[in-house]
Amino acid sequence: MGDVFVLSPFSGHQESSFDSSQGWQVEENDHPIEEVRLTVDPTDNPNITALTFRTWLIGVMSCVLLSFVNTFFYYRTEQLSIGSVCIQIIALPIGRFLAATLPKKEIKFPFTNWSFSLNPGPFSMKELCLITIFASAGAGDLFAMHVVIVVKAFYHTKINPIAAFLLVQTSQLLGFGWAGIYRKILVDNPYMWWPENLIQVSLYKALHQKEKRKKGTITRFQFFIVVFITSFAYYTIPGFIFPAISTISVLCLIFKKSITMQQIGSGLKGLGVGSFGIDWSTVTNIWGSPLATPASAIFNIMLGFFIGIYVLIPICYWTNAYNVKRFPIISYDIFDYTGHSYNTTRIINNKTFTLNLEEAESYSKINISINFLLAYGTSFAYMTASIIHVALHDGKNILKMWKDTKECDKEKMDVHARLMKRNYEPVPQWWFYVLLVTVIGLSIFTCIGFGRHLQVPWWGLLFIFIIALLFTLPFGVIMATTGQGLNVITEYIFGLILPGNPIANMTYKTYGTASMNQAFTLLRDLNLGHYMKIPPKSMFIVQVYCYPFPSGIYQKSSPGTNCLDASTSP
Repeated sequence: MGDVFVLSPFSGHQESSFDSSQGWQVEENDHPIEEVRLTVDPTDNPNITALTFRTWLIGVMSCVLLSFVNTFFYYRTEQLSIGSVCIQIIALPIGRFLAATLPKKEIKFPFTNWSFSLNPGPFSMKELCLITIFASAGAGDLFAMHVVIVVKAFYHTKINPIAAFLLVQTSQLLGFGWAGIYRKILVDNPYMWWPENLIQVSLYKALHQKEKRKKGTITRFQFFIVVFITSFAYYTIPGFIFPAISTISVLCLIFKKSITMQQIGSGLKGLGVGSFGIDWSTVTNIWGSPLATPASAIFNIMLGFFIGIYVLIPICYWTNAYNVKRFPIISYDIFDYTGHSYNTTRIINNKTFTLNLEEAESYSKINISINFLLAYGTSFAYMTASIIHVALHDGKNILKMWKDTKECDKEKMDVHARLMKRNYEPVPQWWFYVLLVTVIGLSIFTCIGFGRHLQVPWWGLLFIFIIALLFTLPFGVIMATTGQGLNVITEYIFGLILPGNPIANMTYKTYGTASMNQAFTLLRDLNLGHYMKIPPKSMFIVQVYCYPFPSGIYQKSSPGTNCLDASTSP
């Protein structure tokens, strides 16, 4: 069979069941990150199919299905969200069923030399990876849809459907430009390893690769089945039968009539002292999955959480700084001077949808809770800290890669980069540049042609593009090395530049923060394709097709991604 052996500097000799006669290529695993060496195989077979008829069929149906289901249930009291991992699991038996039943027939495009096969062979792991990316687009958050929803549901007015469509498409496609500019640094650089992708790689291997079970052990697939069934069965308890175990507050149970003890002990509306939860969603609410986050990032988050929740908030609240005792200690609502919910419709001009300054001054200033105030305040701190951190730790390497890409590629090229370069033609850089210039032009046209609906001047867009271009790199480095995201407060910047225009503020955040988040998603997928040895052009085609799709909006927005934003957890 031509079996080969792989020598890993950390795992010793590992027998690999790859048949070299079938086109498998195996190299020394010299990736500089230990977690990647232990998870991603240093192998590839360029003969394995990726972008096939099965990929398009299952992928497009998954994208449409998840988009409809998640959007439909977003507006229900009991929200239901379906993630791409569900499709990832279901697609495997469907793909194998199609591989066993579809005819091996060549379909030719009329008047061209192009053709494709309905059944090119066994269902591959690369096909499953591309199908999951399709599903991720349908399951993910689409911030531009929030603008459309707010205009309709909150301001009770209509937005031109063409303006809404162009806003969604341009804001999504804009991320391709930022991703293309920085992909050499954030994808090809082996030190940018995107921790979340390692879980995906492990799951693909557990689902797809055949493994011999040793006596007294279980295979990875068997372990996955046990965990899957157990976690699904357990979640019915905190999710449906007994939700109270998600936040068990001991102090609240003992001191039922004490407001102070409720503020200190509540896991939902207080500081959570003495409260705990036995629900996995409680654990992952602060930093996401701890399985995908490096220990250094977890410890940093825990330290920041402790300082914010148990030091800064109590000091500010019980010293009544900014009169915060009038409002709940933990809340993301806004209040008037009496402590009641702020009546925002009272200060909005119904005809122009701008701020009525006279009415606002006669009514009340906008007030927020102490945790909301610190969440926004610390956002500015971590923006500055992120830039300085990346400049000090990665600045020299980034400048070197930027100045001399070819030499740096030779120095930094690891096993996965060598396999990708040897077997597949890369996506030309000008594809990204052309797409970026086109989308920028279309975005300016959208704002000029539908200025009354979006309230955005063209010069404001150019300014927000510059901000997004500058901040994508440092925040992308943070994402690629820790798995933790950051949120740029573009709404504050343009609240100062164009005060009193709420729709413009949301539009600016869509083109700024949302486009950067889209770039991070695209870069993460490119890195996953790098690990899974997906042909770059196939990956590009799938991303361009599926990510502008009007996907689900079940994910809740938050003011930022730091310790204070998750303070409603126990």
